Amino acid sequence: MDILEQLREQIESNAIILYMKGSPEAPQCGFSMRTAQAVMACGARFAYVDVLANPEVRANLPKYANWPTFPQLYVQGELVGGCDIVLDLYEKGELKALIESAAAAQDGAAD
Repeated sequence: MDILEQLREQIESNAIILYMKGSPEAPQCGFSMRTAQAVMACGARFAYVDVLANPEVRANLPKYANWPTFPQLYVQGELVGGCDIVLDLYEKGELKALIESAAAAQDGAAD
């Protein structure tokens, strides 16, 4: 499986996935830290990929998504955006609704 197929599979098989520098518990940049904190504050479990530990992902995800920077948040297969967009949605209360909906859909699919 090539890297673009791997990325598509990761994004499609996880209702909520965050591509970030580091991990939610140990972020390696301020943008990743703030984004992970906003997602965690919404209360749903989510997958993450540390792009620093996965250089092939780091090199190819910007091409896949046509989005040049990290972090990148995907919800139900769609790119939500990076730090500024995620924080804006969080402040408006829209991120929590989006994430809760995705988590409920994933939980319903698992039943």
